[in-house]
Amino acid sequence: MTWSILARDAASGTLGAAVATRFFAVGALAIHVEGGVGAMATQALINPMYAVHGMPRLRAGTGPEAVIEALLAGDAGRAHRQIHVLDAAGRIAAHTGASCVGWCGSVRGTDISVAGNMLAGPSVVAATLDAFAAAQGPMAERLLAALEAGEAAGGDKRGKQSAALKVATRDPYPDLDIRTDDHPDPLRELRRLYAVSQERFAVFRRFLPGTDSPCGVFDRSVIDAAVARDGWPRREG
Repeated sequence: MTWSILARDAASGTLGAAVATRFFAVGALAIHVEGGVGAMATQALINPMYAVHGMPRLRAGTGPEAVIEALLAGDAGRAHRQIHVLDAAGRIAAHTGASCVGWCGSVRGTDISVAGNMLAGPSVVAATLDAFAAAQGPMAERLLAALEAGEAAGGDKRGKQSAALKVATRDPYPDLDIRTDDHPDPLRELRRLYAVSQERFAVFRRFLPGTDSPCGVFDRSVIDAAVARDGWPRREG
């Protein structure tokens, strides 16, 4: 019922995940990203505990293949699950259970993993992968372009309802975490939310406490000046 993409920028270490589906609020449970650790998507008959148990394993340095093997070993419903994982080193692993609804499967490239089920066909994941690889710009924009290409190739064969996107660089919490929970055109709405985030939030986020700055920046004049300089739409002069 879903297709998702996990990606890594090798130069910056930025990790991202995006997902779309004909299901309510997919971003609440399906995609998980942690800076310096990895990205994971759980879907089909989703098992939310995969992220609960899987992300700490990635954090401890366990490779994606071993993480998935451990998660599947304890799940009697493994044949109905789909999961893929990308770690901070670019290693990828994926599982599509034998009882997942077709079309279902996964593809991968260097630092990119795409998986889906209940899709119009294999062209959905192929188009998503190719579009991300060809796209330029920030991680979020490349993920949006990738999902839009997958949608144009047929997407979820039942239609569309929700979508989500997460990007993380170095912190345990995301740089960007946006969701469209119930919308007739969720990807268009997700792109609108991304544009809104660039007006102020994206700049504000740079000053929050994180792994390299335990207190962050709390001088409002510094933050406001940066928003005026860097926020969308960017001001001239």
